[in-house]
Amino acid sequence: MAKRSKGRLGQTIIDYLKGTRAELRRVNWPDRQEATRLTIIVLVATFSMALLLGLMDFIFAKLFGLII
Repeated sequence: MAKRSKGRLGQTIIDYLKGTRAELRRVNWPDRQEATRLTIIVLVATFSMALLLGLMDFIFAKLFGLII
């Protein structure tokens, strides 16, 4: 009985990998220019949010220091 379930498990894994491969073939991968452009957008957004949060932290720390 253990051999049957092991065979089913092996077949399940193989089916999963085949399905994954088929899905990856359908993906519309970006070209180099688009990937570069999107990476720059993500970096700019991340840097902007870091600056905004850092500024807010600084302001709230100063206000909290005045209160105490």
